[in-house]
Amino acid sequence: MKELMSNNTSNVEEEEEVVVSESLVELALQILNTSDPFKKAKLGDDVASRWLQGLITLPYHPSLDLQPPDRPARPAHVKLVSPSLMPKLGKAGSLQSRQAIVHSLDIITRFGKKEAMPREFFTDFVKVAQDEGRHFSLLAARLEELGSSYGALPAHDGLWDSAIETSEDLLARLAIEHCVHEARGLDVLPTTISRFRNGNDPKTADLLESVIYPEEITHCAAGIRWFKYLRSRSESVDPNHESGKDKVECDSAIIQKFHSVVRTHFRGPLKPPFNVEARKAAGFGPEWYEPLATKNAEAASDFN
Repeated sequence: MKELMSNNTSNVEEEEEVVVSESLVELALQILNTSDPFKKAKLGDDVASRWLQGLITLPYHPSLDLQPPDRPARPAHVKLVSPSLMPKLGKAGSLQSRQAIVHSLDIITRFGKKEAMPREFFTDFVKVAQDEGRHFSLLAARLEELGSSYGALPAHDGLWDSAIETSEDLLARLAIEHCVHEARGLDVLPTTISRFRNGNDPKTADLLESVIYPEEITHCAAGIRWFKYLRSRSESVDPNHESGKDKVECDSAIIQKFHSVVRTHFRGPLKPPFNVEARKAAGFGPEWYEPLATKNAEAASDFN
């Protein structure tokens, strides 16, 4: 009996050890494969909190090669249409909450181990995932207050199409998802906020302005930070220790690479007007995006 109890105790300890030693990537995969968006957001917040508190210690198991799903699980009742077929949806449509949490979790699981990224990379995108899960919950609650609900209106999967396009290239993923799409969100959010204020909906305007807008700036900043890191690492250069002419040349080479990546993986020119102030706060100035804008891109095309 004593031996049996000892064995049982050992089994329990082993089971507990498995739970404790689950890596961040394993937990992120569980979230990606959770279809209920509210549960997904709650799990994302829990995992992020545990990681930030040091309760999850391993970003990934070196011996495990885990692959993210081709498409994250989503509820069956959400109707997806082509971006070109999206109808004008009015106020509730402007608030249609997205599941951007999946993009941050995908970048962790797909590229973290593959590219031997440092711990800070995982921390940055865990924070982004936590923010996006909270944004979803807040927007979904506001939709309910407006008499609608998540999934009641059609949505498009254009952002995930970009994720698929960049699934083999972390530089491209950072550039397109975070420095093009996220930055575009910064460009249009002030107009969206003004529309809600002018429509006598200060509650929604305050939510967008005080919570979502400033956090979206940090998400764009994460893309810029890790794009610079990857490019500098590939050239064995530390931009933080460069000075004078060398730093200017290093920065210029990084920006030129950004232009090349965007032109390869993004269809068409970037659309002005740009939110220069918010983009600057995120860490990149006009030299990053203006050469990719409509007027400049068309001129380059005509020249070629």
